Amino acid sequence: MKLLDKFGKLIDINLFVGCLPYSQYAYVEPNFDMKMDTWLRCHINMYEFFEGVPACTVCDNLKTGVVKHPKEGEIILTDAYEALGSHYITAIMPTGVRKAKQKASVEGTVGKIATAIIATLRNKTYSDFELLKKDVRKALVKFNEEPFQKRNYNRYDVFQEEKKSLRRLPPVAYEISSWIMDRKVYPNCRVNLGKNFYSVPHAYRGHKVDIRYTDKVVEIYLNHQRISTHPKFPDYMENQYSTHESDMPDFFNQPEMNDERMRAWASGIGPKTTEVIDRIFKNVHIKEQGYNSALSVLRLSQNYSKERLETACEIALINAATPRYRYLKAILSSNQDILYT
Repeated sequence: MKLLDKFGKLIDINLFVGCLPYSQYAYVEPNFDMKMDTWLRCHINMYEFFEGVPACTVCDNLKTGVVKHPKEGEIILTDAYEALGSHYITAIMPTGVRKAKQKASVEGTVGKIATAIIATLRNKTYSDFELLKKDVRKALVKFNEEPFQKRNYNRYDVFQEEKKSLRRLPPVAYEISSWIMDRKVYPNCRVNLGKNFYSVPHAYRGHKVDIRYTDKVVEIYLNHQRISTHPKFPDYMENQYSTHESDMPDFFNQPEMNDERMRAWASGIGPKTTEVIDRIFKNVHIKEQGYNSALSVLRLSQNYSKERLETACEIALINAATPRYRYLKAILSSNQDILYT
């Protein structure tokens, strides 16, 4: 099977393979990589596919999940992999280096999967990864339902009996989380994650916070204390704002007045500054997206005179369609406005 990107370039695909020891009932999932999050998510999906959790999970001696595997002494797992094992109450047992016999069930299944699934799809070319996943799942169902060659029944039938020995799934699936440290809170009381923005109580404007996020939730911490929680926007969404009204100071809690107040502030400086602010708001989808840029420009009048900012805006409008803070600051810092006059 082949997967092509939008430019027609071939993309490598990894197959995660797991199986139960007695029934040989198999689970297969294609992925772009086998990094930590992918590795953990495959385990979560596998346990859900098996509708239960084995007492022991015997795995490859993969660096993604295993920090150290000495010949003698304690095996050290990554914190996330160990946490997953604790969540599902399963003993994570990596095999020894170059000791395939310790996981003979999977080794044998991998070979059969290669024949039954990969060979079945070898002549197909995909441009949609989700479609590839669906076809792999169909081939997997067929593989599990094919009769054994040297024993009665098939993997699915025997699995129905083996499933009774599995532990129950926990009420809540393990959540994979990541951290971003020292992210500054913007003047508009928000932090960015990816290309989206999440509000923080206004008292923390200018502070640096830590962000913990999962596939569904964003949590914001200051000094190890959680100060805000939001549903996470999907990765494909951009320029979205999640705002708690209580996070906003009075100025921001009147959205119908925000842009008007900024324009009033700008008009008190001059027509060129007003034009810069107008252009900023014209180039955003919603008003809130322009607050940070507009305020940054207007606050230059606190460090420089109104006359200098007005001149800087006049210069900037000649050379830029939508001048922003950085451009105006460069003009003022280099005294171009003084030379211009």
